[in-house]
Amino acid sequence: MPTVGFVRNLIRDIPDFPEPGIVYKDITPLLADAAAFDVAIREMTAPWADAAVDVVVGIEARGFLFGTTVARQLGAGFVPVRKPGKLPFSVSSIDYGLEYGSDTVEMHTDAIAAGQRVLVIDDVLATGGTAAASAQLIRSQRGEIVGFGFLLELQFLAGRERLEDARVESLILVPGGD
Repeated sequence: MPTVGFVRNLIRDIPDFPEPGIVYKDITPLLADAAAFDVAIREMTAPWADAAVDVVVGIEARGFLFGTTVARQLGAGFVPVRKPGKLPFSVSSIDYGLEYGSDTVEMHTDAIAAGQRVLVIDDVLATGGTAAASAQLIRSQRGEIVGFGFLLELQFLAGRERLEDARVESLILVPGGD
């Protein structure tokens, strides 16, 4: 059975992508290894097993890969947070800053019922902008943020700080700029 260390070793660095100075964390080798992907999902789900999660929000696009499977494991529903123009119904949107620019995310206006307990899942926590923007969308629908779960956290970018006092669980911590 693969370990978390094995999972980490399947994530490769792609320098200067999507622009110079950025080191992109490519998870496609991890996704291609069924046993390692299973370990990642089990380990990302475990901290939330007793959290009474109603809905998992997955952030486009790689957050969908982990969010849907975590939702399935928790017996929760799944809600996508997407880039503009990708959702067919009425949406709420928010602009936010990225490590290398700015972006916008959207969520259906009826995606979260008031009082639902929501877990936000994504692959990488970098500056925290996308996760914080997603939390704002959830709170605008009066959802209760249970916490945030990530495959990988780039600690040197301090994204956790943008998530206020929320519970954050990251499977793999990257302390320096590697």
